[in-house]
Amino acid sequence: MQRLMLKLLYVVAALKYAGIRQDLRYFIRDNYFARLNQLRFVAKDYIAKKKYKVVDFHGEFDQELRYVLPFAYWHHLNGTLQQTISSSNTKPFYFFSENHTEKYEKRVWQAGYDYYDVPNMTHSPSFSFTKWTRVPLKSHYKNDQFVFGKPILVIANKYNIEWDKPPINFLDIPTLDRIVSTFKQSYQIIYNRPLSSQIVVDNSEIMDLNEHAWLRENHPEVMLMNDLHEQYRDKVANFNYLQLLVYANCDRFISMHGGTAALASYFEGINIILSHPGGGMEHHFNEYDTIFPALSGAKILHAKNTDDVFQYLDQYYVI
Repeated sequence: MQRLMLKLLYVVAALKYAGIRQDLRYFIRDNYFARLNQLRFVAKDYIAKKKYKVVDFHGEFDQELRYVLPFAYWHHLNGTLQQTISSSNTKPFYFFSENHTEKYEKRVWQAGYDYYDVPNMTHSPSFSFTKWTRVPLKSHYKNDQFVFGKPILVIANKYNIEWDKPPINFLDIPTLDRIVSTFKQSYQIIYNRPLSSQIVVDNSEIMDLNEHAWLRENHPEVMLMNDLHEQYRDKVANFNYLQLLVYANCDRFISMHGGTAALASYFEGINIILSHPGGGMEHHFNEYDTIFPALSGAKILHAKNTDDVFQYLDQYYVI
C-alpha cells in the first residue's frame, strides 16, 4: 500500500511541479506522504490528547532542527509528547521534554530517508505548519552571563566534506581577516567552528582550517567558542548548551549552509547564510525564504558567494 501511495504521489508532484527536475520530485512526494501519514493520529492528537508520541531521530542535525524539533515542541504544547530520543548532547535543544534520551553516539544521514514520522521530513517547495511550532530557544536561554560592552556578532563557520566533495561553504582565513578587521571595533566577535570532539558528527568529515591558532595570534579580541567551552566547562553541561547561551544573546550572525545555518536561524535578528548554488537542495526549493525564516522570524540573507557576504555586511551590519 505504501509503495502504491508513493507512486501516486510522485504523479501528483510531477503534475503540480512539471517544471522542476524529475529527481527533485521525489523530495516533494516524500513530504506529501509524510503529511498524509499524520492522518493516522487524528484521534490521538485532537480527541484523546494523551501522552503517546515518541519522537525518535538520529539523522542530520539540519533536518532535526528544521523539522523534528518543532514537531516535538508542537506535541509538547498539545499535551501528547511522551518521549524524545536523539543523539548525545541534545538535551538542551529538547529542554521542554520531560523524558529525553540521548541514545545515539553518531548521526546517520541515511536515517532521514523513508522517515515519515513528521509532517515535514525533507526538502520541499512548501511546508506544513499544522504540527510544527517555533521553538523559543532565544527566550529560554537568554542570560546575563554572555553580555559585553558591544553587541555580539557570531561567525559560525565550518570546514568539512560536503556531498563527498572537498569543503564548499566556508570562510577561509583571508575572508575572516577582512571581516574581523572591519567589525571588531563595533562588535564583540565570537567565532564558532566546533571540533569533532565537541559535537556528534555524521558522514561529513571535519577538516582542519588552522584558523583557531591564527585568530588567537592575529585577532586576540575575538572570542573563540572552543576557548569559552574550556573556560566554562564546569558551568555548562556540554558544547551545545554553551552555543545556545551565546546565541541567545546575539542578534547578528554569519553562518554556513547546513546545520550551522539552521541553528543560527533560531535566534531572531539577522542571519547571513553563505550557501553556494553548487550544492544543496535549499536553492532549488527557495527554502531560505520559507522554512529558515519560520524558525524564529529571523531575517535571512542568502549569500551565494563571499562577495554577497560583504555586501550584506555593509548593508545590514555597519553600526
